[in-house]
Amino acid sequence: MRIRPAEPDELALVGELTLAAYVADGHTTVDDHYADELRAADQRAQQAQLVVAAAPHGELLGTVTFVLPGTPWAEVSRPGEAEFRMLAVPPEHRGRGVGSALTQWCVDRAREQGCTAVALSTLPGMATAHRMYERMGFARAPERDWWPNPQVRLIVYLLDLV
Repeated sequence: MRIRPAEPDELALVGELTLAAYVADGHTTVDDHYADELRAADQRAQQAQLVVAAAPHGELLGTVTFVLPGTPWAEVSRPGEAEFRMLAVPPEHRGRGVGSALTQWCVDRAREQGCTAVALSTLPGMATAHRMYERMGFARAPERDWWPNPQVRLIVYLLDLV
């Protein structure tokens, strides 16, 4: 598996892969307002760092968006912190370390950027992802939990890099 920036001709596929992973887990539907954000890989590639995990033969196994505070896709990162969003691995590629590899890429990139921490938001029901984050050293930061709209609560995890 190789983690690399998404290629321009892959962006539509990356958007659909992201949406499909969220839909498969019941976190959204294809016609929900958030589906448009999940599909917007072209915008994420322009305004953030959009990377993919690719198999040796080129198949896309997953994706994640890395952002810094104050940028268009940032939600919970504070000055000096990095953040990642929309970590997505389709069900058929799970259990092979794809999510961990993409998360580690974000942690390494944050260190390269001189960040002091990595933040992320997640839905309370994403228990498998929570276990992965906790195994990697992330800890809950409940004081930073937030509601992007009245029906959706997001919880925050933080990894201290200092």
